[in-house]
Amino acid sequence: MIDLSTNYLGLSLKNPLVASSSPLCENLDNIRRMEDAGIAAVVLHSLFEEQITLQSIDLDHYLSYGTDSFSEALSYFPDMSYYNLGPEGYLEHIRKTKEAVNIPIVASLNGYSTGGWIKYARLMEEAGADALELNIYYVATDPYTTGQDVEQMYIDLIENVASGIKIPIAVKLSPYFSATANIAHRLSKSGARGLVLFNRFYQPDLDLDNLDVVPNLVLSTSEELRLRLRWVAILHGKVDVDLAVTGGVHTAQDVLKCMMAGANAAMMTSALLLRGIGYVSKIYMDLLNWMEENEYESIYQMQGSMSQKSVADPTAFERANYMRVLRSYAMRER
Repeated sequence: MIDLSTNYLGLSLKNPLVASSSPLCENLDNIRRMEDAGIAAVVLHSLFEEQITLQSIDLDHYLSYGTDSFSEALSYFPDMSYYNLGPEGYLEHIRKTKEAVNIPIVASLNGYSTGGWIKYARLMEEAGADALELNIYYVATDPYTTGQDVEQMYIDLIENVASGIKIPIAVKLSPYFSATANIAHRLSKSGARGLVLFNRFYQPDLDLDNLDVVPNLVLSTSEELRLRLRWVAILHGKVDVDLAVTGGVHTAQDVLKCMMAGANAAMMTSALLLRGIGYVSKIYMDLLNWMEENEYESIYQMQGSMSQKSVADPTAFERANYMRVLRSYAMRER
């Protein structure tokens, strides 16, 4: 019997298919359907740093406003049931999800400063989260902020959060570091148990009619997988962390490429948004069929088999192969 199981962040997964953080994961019924379709773990939608900060600011405002006024000032206190729809509601969602399904649940924090992260990371652990994904979204727009400053911010954040909780931490990285292998190594030494490659920064667009900056969400395609495969293949066996691919996983072939490059998990959202949660069942069956046809007995058998350290031409992942790639494209006659 073919064994699709893998291990990610010390968690035993029945297969490498993981639902990445998205609004789909806000709904408990969706998560149940994901489990039924074959998803092996779910990363919940993110709790944003701005939500934590806003709650703190608003609460402080209402608690202090009018304190020197009449007794009616008590009416200024906020309705705490309203605030439970924010960070507290997120914790309750973790509890309900853990009660409803049997697959691992990974909580997600999105931001860039320590702030309330340490407190809420601990609360997420207490609520039952099996692991925590830190989605560090930071764009260095200050011309006096150096690359070293940004990297140290990452290191400090991971060390601070990791020191306060026992559950494993994964860091969702951007592809824009100048020395990706080095920051991956440093993060592994700072307490990260896993790296998720790569974050898709959603770029704004310009509205020429209204002269406004507008958000523009474009779903991923399998073409985006190549950048992820390259770096997973380079990092596999070089850094002491588990690796997950996110961005561009749409088919069973995409999942297989991730495993052969050296990933422990293949995360997807766009495929589920485009084709529905039930599409996971097709990917699952396609995985089994391909492995049977190609005589693979397990996921472990293929993991890292096409990483940089395992292929005959390791330079294919580096610049030495650059000219050959360019020359491989022949101009077509028009």
